Amino acid sequence: MTQVAEARYTWGGDEFLFVEITEGMSLESNFISNSIANALEQRGLDGLVDICPANASLLIRFNPDVVDHRELESVVRSLEQEVRAATSQVLSTRVIEIPVWYNDPYTNETGSRFREGYHQRPDGNDLDYAAEVNGLADADEFIKRHHESPWLVSMVGFVAGLPFLYQLVDQPNQLQVPKYLSPRTDTPALTIGHGGCFSCIYSVRGAGGYQMFGVAAAPIYDPTQKLTDFSDFMVFFNPGDIVKFKSVSENEYRAIQAEVEAGTFAYKQVPFQFDLGAALADPEGYNKKMMEALNGV
Repeated sequence: MTQVAEARYTWGGDEFLFVEITEGMSLESNFISNSIANALEQRGLDGLVDICPANASLLIRFNPDVVDHRELESVVRSLEQEVRAATSQVLSTRVIEIPVWYNDPYTNETGSRFREGYHQRPDGNDLDYAAEVNGLADADEFIKRHHESPWLVSMVGFVAGLPFLYQLVDQPNQLQVPKYLSPRTDTPALTIGHGGCFSCIYSVRGAGGYQMFGVAAAPIYDPTQKLTDFSDFMVFFNPGDIVKFKSVSENEYRAIQAEVEAGTFAYKQVPFQFDLGAALADPEGYNKKMMEALNGV
């Protein structure tokens, strides 16, 4: 791994330990962050309140009346070294298909209300701008590039259930689009957004600054836990999930919405053992392997 020898450890008051793997996001850094978080959770250390892995770091909240901060730091440093030294770096996860209606009227209408003073390009829509800054022929080519390769859920947060997604392609081929110049006060629920190198899915309606490309057809956050995918928890995504977007038509979108309303919809997904070394050695070949697993090939 092309990483620094060890993470940077800092304290936030007397209840938080912040572990920074690297300053910038990379697949390797995110793997280390999630692996430490998983190992720490499995350790079952008394006094842990919450473990929040992020793109290239993790934040640990603990009860100092139960666990001494020195003991906690020692445990986490030990786990970090175990993760870095492991000869087999594999993460148990899943590959999930997310149906998306790209270039939909909902995000386009919202975007039209936030152009002058908000957006870099007052004319056209967000997809036109995204295609332009990535040197692509048009919005259709951008959409194809967006859904043809898988994405890693690098972290979940900002609002309840919102996944940040990192494209699993060589860095020079990653889609990158600046955020809005000034945030919107409105974003439709389930909007597919993009800012910098990260994509996301807005779990609820609200403010936002990412470019808008379409809407997902099914919920990713369900406080009612009506659908079977939410039987264990109201938030669908976990850090480390692999997402494959699927472009759907308006009719397909409406049909999925009807299934959601009837309570019969379930995401297409399969368990998967993600091998970091194999993914880094041959990104294109490994992406194909993940898609074959998803489609039962």
